Amino acid sequence: MLNIPLWKRIAILGLVALGLLYAMPNLFYSRVETHNDAVVAAERAGFETPEQAAARAMWPSWLPSSLVNLGLDLRGGAHLLGEVHTADVYKSRMTALWPDLRDALAAQRDVIGPVRRVPGPEAELHVEIGNPDQMAKAVEIARTLAAPVASLSGAGSSSLDITASGPTLIVRLSEAEKAATDDRTIQQSLEIVRRRVDEVGTREPTIQRQGKDRILIQVPGIGSAEELKALIGTTAKLTFNPVVGRGTDPNAAPGLGNIVVPSLDEPGVFYTLAEAPVVTGEELTDARPSFDQNGQPAVDFRFNPQGAKRFGAYTAANIGQPFAIVLDNQVISAPTIRDAITTGNGQISGAMDVNESNRLAVLLRAGALPAKITFLEERTIGPELGQDSIDAGKIAAIVATALVVAFIIASYGLFGVFASIAVIVNVILILAVMSAMGATLTLPGIAGIVLTVGTAVDANVIIYERIREELRAGKRVAQAIDNGFNEAMSAIIDANVTTFIAALVMFFLGSGPVKGFAVTLTIGLVTSVFTAIYLTRLLIVLWLDWRKPQTLEL
Repeated sequence: MLNIPLWKRIAILGLVALGLLYAMPNLFYSRVETHNDAVVAAERAGFETPEQAAARAMWPSWLPSSLVNLGLDLRGGAHLLGEVHTADVYKSRMTALWPDLRDALAAQRDVIGPVRRVPGPEAELHVEIGNPDQMAKAVEIARTLAAPVASLSGAGSSSLDITASGPTLIVRLSEAEKAATDDRTIQQSLEIVRRRVDEVGTREPTIQRQGKDRILIQVPGIGSAEELKALIGTTAKLTFNPVVGRGTDPNAAPGLGNIVVPSLDEPGVFYTLAEAPVVTGEELTDARPSFDQNGQPAVDFRFNPQGAKRFGAYTAANIGQPFAIVLDNQVISAPTIRDAITTGNGQISGAMDVNESNRLAVLLRAGALPAKITFLEERTIGPELGQDSIDAGKIAAIVATALVVAFIIASYGLFGVFASIAVIVNVILILAVMSAMGATLTLPGIAGIVLTVGTAVDANVIIYERIREELRAGKRVAQAIDNGFNEAMSAIIDANVTTFIAALVMFFLGSGPVKGFAVTLTIGLVTSVFTAIYLTRLLIVLWLDWRKPQTLEL
C-alpha cells in the first residue's frame, strides 16, 4: 500500500538534505573560483586568496566543504604529449654494467689477458681482451652477469646478448630485455611525472600512457604549457662522480669511461669525471629546502641505507681527493673529501634563490626521469575559455531543465510538478556525489548531466501512464497510484540497469571525454532512480494525506 513508514520518510528526506549540504559549497565557492593567475598561484602555493578565505568564513567549517573538481576543459590548464627516449636507458645500463664486467674479467686476467674498453655504439659494451683464443672463457664470465628477463612476455630469456668479434667481446641488451626495459621506463616516467605534478598541488591531473613510448599529460589549473614543461622536462638527475681532472678546454679528450662536464658556478671551467657514478639520486630518500652556513638557500638531502653505505665507503677510501656533485650534467660543487661521510646526509648549495631551492627539492624528492622526454604536442587552455565552457554548460542545463519541467507539467499537471522537483533534486544529488567522491567534472560531463535531466523523468512517465491505466479501469485513487508504482517498477529497473552497464563500460574502457561523460551518466542513473521512485512517491503520499482526493485528473 501507499503507506510509507516514518523511518523510511526520514531516510528519504535525510538523503535529500545530505545531498544539499554536500552540493552547497559549490555554490559558495564558485563565485571566487575565477581561475585567474592570482588564484592559481595561491592554490599551488597552498594558500587562499582573500575572496576564497571570505567564502570559507561564510560556510561553517563543521559542514562538508569538498568541491567538484573542474577538468582541463573547464578550469583551464596545460596539455602535453611527450615521447620518452627509451634508448637512453640502454646506454645507461651499459655504462653501469662496465665496472662489474671489468672486475669480473680482471679476476681472470691470468687466463684471458688484460682487458680494456674500446669504442662502440652507445647501446653496446665493447671490450677487448688480451688472449683472443680464450674468448669462450670471457663470454662465459660475461654471462654470469646476465639475469632472467623480469617480464611475462620475456620469461626464461636472458637479459644480455653476448657475442664476440675477433678479440672484442660485445655485450648488449637482449630484445626481450629491451622490451621489458621500455615498459619499465614508461611506467617509471609516468610515476615520476605524476609525483612531480602532485607536489605542486594541482587537482585531478590526467597522466597516462599512449601507444608504445608516449605519455599524455593534462594538468588543470597550471599557468601554461611552458611552465608544465619546465617542471616535467627537467631531469633533476643527481650523481656523485669521482674527479679525474679539471681544465678549461670543453673539447679535451676525457678518455674512455670518462666524461667532460661544465661547472655551474665557474664559467669556463670543465671537469673530467668518471662516467660511472659512486651514488645516484635514485638512492635519495628525502630532499628539503634549507639554508647553508652562510644563510644562502640550499637543499638538504638524505641517502637510503644502501646509498649511505656506498657513499661512506667511497669517502673513507678517498680522503683528500675531490669528488663532484653533478646535477643535470653540470658540476654544482666539487669539494675535497676531508673526512668519511657515513651519516648519509648532505647538502647542495650554490647560486640559487629560495624558489629554485624549493623547485630543486621537489624534483629530487620526486626522482629523476629515467629518460629524456621530447614534447610532440603542447597546448595551453586559458581560464577564460574554461569559463566560457562553464557558462555554456550552465545555459544548456538550465534550458534543458526548463523545457523538461514545462513538458512534464503540461502533460501531468500537479504530478508533473512532483516529477519536476525530483529532477531538480536529482541534479543536486549528482553534484553532491561528485563533491563527496572528489570526481572531476568535464565538458562532456556537463553533457552527461544534461542527458540525465532529459531522461530522469522517464521513470515518472512510465509510472504516471500506469496510474492512468488503473484509473481508466475504475480503480480508486490510492489503489491506482499504488498499482502504478508497483507495476512500473520492473520496467524502470530493467531500463536503468542496461543503461548503467553501458555507462560502466564507457567508464572503465573509455578515456578522456568518454570517461568524463560516463562519470556523470553513471551517477545520474543511480540518483534518478532514487528521486523518481522514492522521492516522487513520498511527495505524492504527503499530498494524498493532506488533500485526500476522491478523484484524480491525470
